Amino acid sequence: MTDPILSSHQADPANRARLRWRSRRGLLENDIILTRFLDAYETELTDEEVDALTRLLDLSDNALMDLVLARKEPEGEVDLPHVHALLQRLRIA
Repeated sequence: MTDPILSSHQADPANRARLRWRSRRGLLENDIILTRFLDAYETELTDEEVDALTRLLDLSDNALMDLVLARKEPEGEVDLPHVHALLQRLRIA
């Protein structure tokens, strides 16, 4: 049985590095917002918040920017409570 602490995002430097790499975006605005957010909060993100961020990173740059700037709200697969919560943190970061 795998220890949940050892398999968490925070316990695995490779997972953290992958998340930071995926946060580098084609739109400079997204890149700046995500990099600043990770610089400030990466070490305290829960696995649920990492899941929310990963779901957001699966979106196109324009769709992500619309969500971060509150031009739109999450729909479909990203319309989840923990994604909404993370978006609120991104919007004020």
